[in-house]
Amino acid sequence: MTRPLAITAALIALALLYVALGSGLDFGYVIPRRLIKLAAMVTGGIAVALASITFQTLAGNRILTPAVMGYEAVCLMMQALLVLILGTGSLILWGGQGSILITLAAMLAWSFLLHHWLFRRARGDIWFLMLVGIVLTMVISTFTQFIQLRISPGEFAVFQGFAQVSFERVETTRLIISALALTLVAALIWRRVPVLDVMALGRDQAISLGVDHARETRHLLALIAVLVAVSVSLIGPTAFMGIFVANAARAMARGPGHRQTLPVGAAVAIGLFLLAELAAAQVFDHRTTVGILINLTCGAWFLLLMLRRRSFA
Repeated sequence: MTRPLAITAALIALALLYVALGSGLDFGYVIPRRLIKLAAMVTGGIAVALASITFQTLAGNRILTPAVMGYEAVCLMMQALLVLILGTGSLILWGGQGSILITLAAMLAWSFLLHHWLFRRARGDIWFLMLVGIVLTMVISTFTQFIQLRISPGEFAVFQGFAQVSFERVETTRLIISALALTLVAALIWRRVPVLDVMALGRDQAISLGVDHARETRHLLALIAVLVAVSVSLIGPTAFMGIFVANAARAMARGPGHRQTLPVGAAVAIGLFLLAELAAAQVFDHRTTVGILINLTCGAWFLLLMLRRRSFA
């Protein structure tokens, strides 16, 4: 059996196990609800994988992801600001279809800022990019925590629910909108795969081979912003998951090209969601959350990756 077929078979087996295990074959409520959550995992997983792998190609580094560069922190800050200004009315807005539009606007504005301020100044200095990204994320997160202290306990509890990875709050309408947006962006990125392969060689080499690097970077950052908006509004912030997904995809793919790494990355992300959901339900009996399990696993991977890179430096 070839590797792509083996990965696909393993993913289908995990999906069937998730849908059927402990469901009591209840086709009236349990299984339809699990199918909706499975669709959210597929949509969110593909969005996380495409955003992370594409962003790492633009940055030229395997540690940077949209989460490390503050995308998700900006989203949470916007959410906290809305709660502070509008109160519980903003929670209704955030829980509905308005969340996608608000998140998308925030992500596009952050992408514009990153491109025009940070990427042009850094000029390939990855450590400068990562340092600024981490500092920005810390500053924005601290400001978000300051805002949280000023909202009521009830609003804070609901806000925390939206600030963690969860498939429980997925709604059918929001899932359909997210899937449509993802399909459009994925098609646009897939058309740019040859350009991404050239850009992976480095900025100077890409320019020498005829790629308009500035224009492609601007367009791809906008597409990444849409992908982050889809994943955050649908399932919540995934923190370090993108680093794990992108590096695992490169290790498992048959070649370095994006035509191999992007599908494998999507499969890894969906598989990780399924494993975390199964572990939370069957192993920990819902006494922990999917977000905690994913952040523990992927945070440890990020730390290991940093230590390995320093040992080779």
